[in-house]
Amino acid sequence: MAGDLISNPERVFFAERGETKGDLAEHYRRVAEPLMRAMGGRPVLLQRFPEGAEGPSFFQKRVPKNAPRWLRTTTVSTPNGTTSEALVVADIDHVLWAVNLGCLGFHVWPYLADDPEHTDELRIDLDPTPGVDFTHIRAAARELEALLAEVGVVGHPKTTGNRGLHVYVRLQPRWDSYQVRSAAVAIARELERRRPDLITAAWWKEERGTRVFVDYNQNAPHKTVFGAWSVRARPGAQVSTPISWAELDDVHPDQFTIASLPERLATVGDPWRDIAAEPQSLDPLLAMHARDRAAGLMDAPWPPVYPKQPDEPPRVAPSRARRTE
Repeated sequence: MAGDLISNPERVFFAERGETKGDLAEHYRRVAEPLMRAMGGRPVLLQRFPEGAEGPSFFQKRVPKNAPRWLRTTTVSTPNGTTSEALVVADIDHVLWAVNLGCLGFHVWPYLADDPEHTDELRIDLDPTPGVDFTHIRAAARELEALLAEVGVVGHPKTTGNRGLHVYVRLQPRWDSYQVRSAAVAIARELERRRPDLITAAWWKEERGTRVFVDYNQNAPHKTVFGAWSVRARPGAQVSTPISWAELDDVHPDQFTIASLPERLATVGDPWRDIAAEPQSLDPLLAMHARDRAAGLMDAPWPPVYPKQPDEPPRVAPSRARRTE
């Protein structure tokens, strides 16, 4: 079936090297096995670029009404309770169906469609602020690596395809998204305590300075994160690529593209090949969160689209709060 799913494969999608929609589809066929290991069985949000990477785009959560009957979907929610039928990455044909619509990469829910009550991935997003380069991201990642090792949790890094880095922790299916976000908040705060010169947990941009922001709210309920092996809408067709901790100092996210990955797959393979075989406990990180709350720390701020949460600080930038006092 897969060979029949791509129409107009000759259409240029990436102008820098003239790579086409067919080349994009071939990339996903090539990474089918590791991609299914990373996001198989999960709902995904599509960002469509019908005219290619340099053209306009839009997000599509709902599968079109004229979608083929064989397509697997599941009901997902937004923070305000709106529901929709989203695509499930059931197999590589589901991926290619989305690619044919002009979807370059996939924004993935942190749970399996068969078990939406349990969030089985913690995603730690090391996000560069203006003035931060990948040298700083590497240094922040090393601090995170050390912290996870101290508490006995195994993390799996990947490039984002842009300027940052993601570290995933595949979890035992025992916790909900609120608990997973609490663990992310605890990580962000501890990293900031250890390296306040390099890392920040500050939600308000005016407080971050030139530091790496640990975006704990990427773990808020209903949030999606750009998936492993997904292709970015950049001229070079960069790919969000799993890496090992051992190679962190020797890689740069720009080097991983749909053109360069075949050689990497042939020589390195999939650094995440064991991710599903070793689900982790969240308990050590929740213990860190409980320690912080016992010390008097409030909940960290939530994004504005979420209902007000118990024990959340005021949702107003500190500079505005001072002006209203």
